[in-house]
Amino acid sequence: MIIRECNNHDAEKFLQMLQQLDKETKFMLFEPGERKTTVEQMQKSIESIVKSNSLQLVVEDKDKIVGFLLARRGTLQRNKHCAYVVIGILEKYRGRKIGQRLFMKMEEWAKISDIHRLELTVMTHNKAAIKLYEKMGFKKEGIKEKSLVVDGKFVDEFYMAKII
Repeated sequence: MIIRECNNHDAEKFLQMLQQLDKETKFMLFEPGERKTTVEQMQKSIESIVKSNSLQLVVEDKDKIVGFLLARRGTLQRNKHCAYVVIGILEKYRGRKIGQRLFMKMEEWAKISDIHRLELTVMTHNKAAIKLYEKMGFKKEGIKEKSLVVDGKFVDEFYMAKII
């Protein structure tokens, strides 16, 4: 498996992986079938991430994208030292330390990109993700109460962050 930066040639495969994630897990934002993004829109999104000096990594296995990590950098003078992190890995590939490898690569980028704060949110019942984030040095900073609705029920999220 290769971890590398995403480029707009990845748009179709990246979109397919996101749509599969939408079906496989309830821990991501989109419901199955809710993502209406076209390949062209995905290409523009990837280009936008590159232009904003943010980072989008993909995990590639045999010409298929199986996971990703996005670190979206703040765009203003007061928050450009921060990056908001989103990660997703297809079910078949979980438990292989891919998440740890993605976080380590992101931290390398953060250090050379003058990022001093990494932040994310995670559903409070997503024990595996919380375990990974804490292992990678993230700390809980607070709770977003009733921040999402999943299967008709309110779900709380933890705010987590790591200072570099």
